[in-house]
Amino acid sequence: MKEAEFGASGIETRRPLSPHLQIYRPTLTMMMSIAHRITGAALYFGTLLLAWFLIAVSTGGGAYDVAAYCLNSIAGKLILFGFTWALFHHLLGGIRHAIWDTGHGLEHPQREWLTRAGLVGGIGLTVTVWTIAYLVH
Repeated sequence: MKEAEFGASGIETRRPLSPHLQIYRPTLTMMMSIAHRITGAALYFGTLLLAWFLIAVSTGGGAYDVAAYCLNSIAGKLILFGFTWALFHHLLGGIRHAIWDTGHGLEHPQREWLTRAGLVGGIGLTVTVWTIAYLVH
């Protein structure tokens, strides 16, 4: 064991050896875990947006017109597209974590495959839903 090093003030200057960002190299699994947390927070705000729209629909008239105008704007559609992606990404990330909770898919090739499947699946489902919505509309 390494002996303690003391600075001029007599306080030990040796730093803890616990892992941190300077030691770990970011991996896709780490980034998707962070994205899972971010999308969870984004879904909270997206749900508030959805509640605002539903309240506007139920009150009718001017409130609905304002909500429809906001959500049909380019910015509104980008926000709704992001909300849709966050919903699918978070859903698939939750399924991935549920699989891991059963003790499966924890080894390197399976772990990476599940992570990539969640990433591609979230994008694919989002594009599919929006394509169907535009075709139906």
